[in-house]
Amino acid sequence: MDRSVEVANMTKVHQFILLGLSTRLGIRDALFAIFLTLYLLTLLENTLIIYLICSHGELHKPMYFFLGNLSCLEMCYVSVTMPSLLMGLWNGLHYISFIACMTQLFFFIVLVGTECILLASMAYDRYVAICRPLHYPLFMRPQVCLGLAMTSWLGGLLVSMVKTTCIATLSYCGPNVLNHFFCDVSPLLNLSCTHVALTELVDFISAIVILWGCFLMTMASYVAIGRAVLRMPSTTARHKAFSTCTSHLVVVGIFYSVTIFIYARPKRIEAMDLNKVLSVIYTVVTPMCNPIIYCLRNKEVQTAFRSTMHWS
Repeated sequence: MDRSVEVANMTKVHQFILLGLSTRLGIRDALFAIFLTLYLLTLLENTLIIYLICSHGELHKPMYFFLGNLSCLEMCYVSVTMPSLLMGLWNGLHYISFIACMTQLFFFIVLVGTECILLASMAYDRYVAICRPLHYPLFMRPQVCLGLAMTSWLGGLLVSMVKTTCIATLSYCGPNVLNHFFCDVSPLLNLSCTHVALTELVDFISAIVILWGCFLMTMASYVAIGRAVLRMPSTTARHKAFSTCTSHLVVVGIFYSVTIFIYARPKRIEAMDLNKVLSVIYTVVTPMCNPIIYCLRNKEVQTAFRSTMHWS
């Protein structure tokens, strides 16, 4: 009898159960309507940004090239995580196969890594524009911008291949319930029935290299920008230079404060409810808010939008 129980306990998990955000029926219905609206709004906003950048020659600049990449990334973000969130809210529990779970994890890590490098590239663009304006056409020529964008996407892909492989090769013997609304690193590590020290070490090192590395590069760019702005003799010039960076600083602050708290720690997270709330911020709220944050005070984008809508 004991032997059969032991064998049963070592049975490999073939699917996971995502608990989602809430199991109460009344709350689920309201949350489903809210998140479906946010999902569609996010897709609409970011599609509009990409269309404006592609269709208006005055937006064919490095800053908007990176913004277009970010909008594409944001649409991928919500399309990776939101369907499982909505399914959980609709059905109460969402069953996902092992392969589908690892696939979702793979694309999610790709996007996190890509956004880290992309935000650092955008900070470098602002650094060159403000601190090296005479060299800007040379340093940010189309070939360089394309190289930075490709590095962002390929860097995220490489990191995801390593991390996902480590997590997928762990043994999952049960239970198979993930207290989350999508397949994330920490909930999966919590369910593994094998030793996860090596996987946690790989996860932590990659977080140090990507998250902290890109964060420090971004902050170094803005320290240099701050010093250059303070040396400007004109108050108008200082305000104009700083205004081009405020949107990016807000996005960087939100993204890194959440992701570093969740991922850049060498241990599994036990407070999964807090983890879910923070995950909602950077997988749902941030992709919806980024187009508004970047374009609300941007006169060039506003002008392009009015031209598209045939407003005076």
